[in-house]
Amino acid sequence: MITRQLGRTGPVSSALGLGCMGMSDLYGPADREAAQATFAVAREAGITLLDTGDFYGMGHNELLVGEALRQVPRDQAIVSVKFGAQRGPDGAWLGFDARPVAVKTALAYSLKRLGTDYVDIYRPARLDPNVPIEDTVGAIAEMVQAGYVRHIGLSEVGSETLRRAAAVHPISDLQIEYSLISRGIEDGVLQTCRELGIGITAYGVLSRGLISGHWSGGKDAATDFRLHSPRFQGQALEHNLGLVEKLKAFAAARGATPAQLAIAWVAAQGQDIVPLIGARRPDRLTEALGALDLTLTPADLAELETIVPKGAAAGERYNPEQMAMLDSERR
Repeated sequence: MITRQLGRTGPVSSALGLGCMGMSDLYGPADREAAQATFAVAREAGITLLDTGDFYGMGHNELLVGEALRQVPRDQAIVSVKFGAQRGPDGAWLGFDARPVAVKTALAYSLKRLGTDYVDIYRPARLDPNVPIEDTVGAIAEMVQAGYVRHIGLSEVGSETLRRAAAVHPISDLQIEYSLISRGIEDGVLQTCRELGIGITAYGVLSRGLISGHWSGGKDAATDFRLHSPRFQGQALEHNLGLVEKLKAFAAARGATPAQLAIAWVAAQGQDIVPLIGARRPDRLTEALGALDLTLTPADLAELETIVPKGAAAGERYNPEQMAMLDSERR
């Protein structure tokens, strides 16, 4: 497995990470057997970075990851945990809490569910508008000093927040959406990360399956949040699937699938970027791993820029309420 370092101060990770959210939540019913088979493929391939959140399935995902951790020596895995989102018993989203006392309480429960003594990267899933980022990062820094956390990460924050956070403690990486059709990071956030020596763990590299070449429509709006996303609705969906057809032809000419092409494009944007693959099934992860064998030349990248130029997608990546919560959208 090729490796990449997450920023100047972060850990050395496999060149691809495994995003575990969909194994428990938001993309349809959970399938434990398929999840564990996917973890097995990841282990065999040498994937070390496992990304989860304490609110994915209200703890269910951390329990799944905890099972996977027991299959390898602890120092051969990098566990990234997001926290802060508040949910009710019915799964409803209730808000966000990144107060120092909440940071430490959430971490205590995550360590127990994961069955580990420490988390490799701990990060708030969003910026809490009611809590200065200095307070949140300061609390995590105390957990670093105590040995419960190895590195501090952030997620979906803008340049000003990155600077303020980095002034308190080194930040290993920013987790943020980045794909051929989600390129807002290029409007300043990516440059700030590079200036500060902060790596990128890119999620949504397949735009939640939209540009994977496998999208056939969600089945249940109650369990698949994508059906509420502007990009997956009506004329926007029709337009975006038209872009996918162009990507299919481009990929086929290079002996690759659209998913492999999309992952390889993100990886080609810099050695400081680690794409997260949100695979729920072993065959999907196996396909994604093929991206490591796909080398995109400067000519390929230039042609892709004409096929799917920045801003080509129709519809925002989240609904308006969620977009308003993204500090990263404020640049």
